[in-house]
Amino acid sequence: MQLSLQNFGTLVQNMAAAVQSSAAQLVDMSVGSVLRALLEANASVGLWMQWLILQVLQTTRASTSVGPDLDSWMADFALLRLPAVTATGVVTFSRYTPVGTAFVPVGALVRTSDGSQTYAVSADASNPAWSPTQSGYVVPANASSADLPVVAQVPGAAGNVQANTVTLLASAIPGIDYVSNSGPFANGLDAESDSAFRARFQNYINSRSRATKLAVGYAISNIQQGLLYTILENQDASGNAHPGNFVVTVDDGTGHPSASLLSTVQTAVDAVRPVGSTFAVQAPAISTVNVSMTLTVAAPATTAQFSGAVAQAVASFVDALPIGAPLPLSRVSQVAYGVSASILNVSQVALNGAAADITPPANGVVKVGTVAVD
Repeated sequence: MQLSLQNFGTLVQNMAAAVQSSAAQLVDMSVGSVLRALLEANASVGLWMQWLILQVLQTTRASTSVGPDLDSWMADFALLRLPAVTATGVVTFSRYTPVGTAFVPVGALVRTSDGSQTYAVSADASNPAWSPTQSGYVVPANASSADLPVVAQVPGAAGNVQANTVTLLASAIPGIDYVSNSGPFANGLDAESDSAFRARFQNYINSRSRATKLAVGYAISNIQQGLLYTILENQDASGNAHPGNFVVTVDDGTGHPSASLLSTVQTAVDAVRPVGSTFAVQAPAISTVNVSMTLTVAAPATTAQFSGAVAQAVASFVDALPIGAPLPLSRVSQVAYGVSASILNVSQVALNGAAADITPPANGVVKVGTVAVD
């Protein structure tokens, strides 16, 4: 129902008209009169009550509730907003003179040059420098640096910083002189937005009591933000025909989702799968692409001024492609042009050495290997 709202002036005019119509003689409504002051006071109260009514109507509908009110509304259905996701990346711990070994413990802190973001070293047993007995990383005596994984201290998109911005050691580490990040940090996401929360609620309602692709997809999307997935029916993990079986391919944006994430997806899908069906959950097949191109820029600018930004823009675009999506050659040029109006021409664009699109399999995803900009 559309409410017929009135502003302050309309309320005063309507009350004055009602008073005058009931009076036997002309009533003084001039500015400063007692009666007008009473009507204006009543109009102020009326505006306040009108605002309260609007507030009540807003908070009692999911389509108009926002923030904590929307959270409270969704809580009645046991549905919670997905939390923020922590940004991750790799920081190079370096020293000027590689004399003696250096030790970087898990939890060691580094910061961006402006001090706004702080990152902690995380454990990675696959890293060659990892020492399980010391719970940290050992930089050998003959090594001048080590690339170590870090995770943002505060979840959210603010942790997605650009390359060469993490340059400060939060505290001294013996044997380590300086740090830097050669690549940008990614995967950080703010808490689920109100619009995304509402859209997920619609899928929640539409997938109740149904063993459908929508129900399976909702179960996956409910795990965490930023998940990409595909559901292929009547085939096995190798792509061969297999009636009654479906394959779920999941990616968290890295191309290499962890075993724990795949296990979580397995459990979530198993709770909603059709009875009598079988399924498999797998990571995407990686199609690595090496990009090369030549720029022509307007004087007095030089190619070197834009090569880093172009490489970063292209890498971000490619790594964000969903599962099964191809990489068109023309889109790479478009991304490069979009970096600056000073880029006059993008030529000799090649993907893996050829001027052709990259098309991954249905369960594959394209990820950047290298980006060479001349």
